Amino acid sequence: MYQIDFEKPASVHFIGIGGISMSGLAEVLLSKGFRISGSDSAVSSLTDHLKDAGAIVYEGQRASNLTDDVEVVVYTAAVHKDNPELAEAIRRGLPVLTRAELLGQMMRNYSEAVAIAGTHGKTTTTSMVTEILLAAKMDPTISVGGILHSIDGNIRIGHSGCFVTEACEYTNSYHSFFPTMEIILNIRADHLDFFKDLEDIRRSFRTFAGLLPETGLLIINADIPDYRELMADIKCRMVTFALESLEADYRAEKIHYNEEGHASFDVIRRGERVGHVDLGVPGEHNVTNALAAVAAAEALGVAWKDMERGLDGYRGTERRFEVKGELGGVTVVDDYAHHPDEILATLRTARRLHKKKLWCVFQPHTYTRTKALMGEFAEALSLADEVILAKIYPARETDTLGISSADLAARLEKLGKKVHYFESFDEIEQFLLTALVPGELLITMGAGDVVKIGENLLGQ
Repeated sequence: MYQIDFEKPASVHFIGIGGISMSGLAEVLLSKGFRISGSDSAVSSLTDHLKDAGAIVYEGQRASNLTDDVEVVVYTAAVHKDNPELAEAIRRGLPVLTRAELLGQMMRNYSEAVAIAGTHGKTTTTSMVTEILLAAKMDPTISVGGILHSIDGNIRIGHSGCFVTEACEYTNSYHSFFPTMEIILNIRADHLDFFKDLEDIRRSFRTFAGLLPETGLLIINADIPDYRELMADIKCRMVTFALESLEADYRAEKIHYNEEGHASFDVIRRGERVGHVDLGVPGEHNVTNALAAVAAAEALGVAWKDMERGLDGYRGTERRFEVKGELGGVTVVDDYAHHPDEILATLRTARRLHKKKLWCVFQPHTYTRTKALMGEFAEALSLADEVILAKIYPARETDTLGISSADLAARLEKLGKKVHYFESFDEIEQFLLTALVPGELLITMGAGDVVKIGENLLGQ
């Protein structure tokens, strides 16, 4: 496979350069002296930023976009073999890399390459690690799956040997990585349009952990069922964290929540109190995320004062329990939760913060996930007082599998919940304008475009 070498900058062409991840990787290579070109179906603020930085960006995709000096081509999973640029690259015999393969090749150029994985919590934990490393002035390079205000986006280009990135399990893309340190936050059933079942997912995470060299470090949640058996033959050092397991290396004690739901707690390392943390984000799940971030930071040599300052300064990432504003006395929050575990965590946080009526507008994400986890979705959503369901957001899927949000509504009704299903966002917004009462809390939730509902109501 072609190897990206920062000491030998080449000419790289990106098919789909306007994507949030692809644009970030292109920006990193630009900063290292690579010559960058790329194409996308439409220009955007991201492509404009790349052009300002020196990239050549084409609107539309055609074979002629691959100039004679192009040495390697990178493409996203959404690009098919009949794409004119990919077909031209193959015809010429040029090296081609997927986005995940490029990210993996880039990791080999850093002495510390930290990959943060898990069914959920990746973006938050990556952001927490980022804040800690910035507080410690370690000048890391960061690739995060959301917008983090402290770095003004999803990418930060540092000048040290430290690189931190999210590691997504979907399509086993993280198997292309070359990490020196990994965090595994959790392993739950998800992406069942690709994985066969939970055991298949567990095997995938086991393969991911096996990528670490013997000198590497695996940081894993000890609350994952049978994690020791799963990781039994891993040769590198292993450190654990947990909220429940008493055997974990890193634990939280004396957990208290303020009126905003932000936790403060003592960090216990192998039975000894080593520090205290005051979080600036709500929820019990973020205690777990913070423990993982602390374990990674200690391994990277960060002082405790910098860990405490970094975690205290973290105020969340866009679409992670993000307070959008207030509408006639109703607080409007948006959250990216699209898996039952994430929904439970978000609604439990809302319950801790808010004692009055809790509304949840949920947009299911993909037909496969909705069908496979229908019962779990209903149980999780039942924590809200009243639920409004939008149409399923199909994302990459075209087969409806014969289901719709109406099926989820029926499950919720069987649980005795008051539920409404509307075909359009406009109908949802009109209903909410008449139904909401001052003092209530409205959460828009899902990985699609459901955020628009709250923004429309607020006039944003």
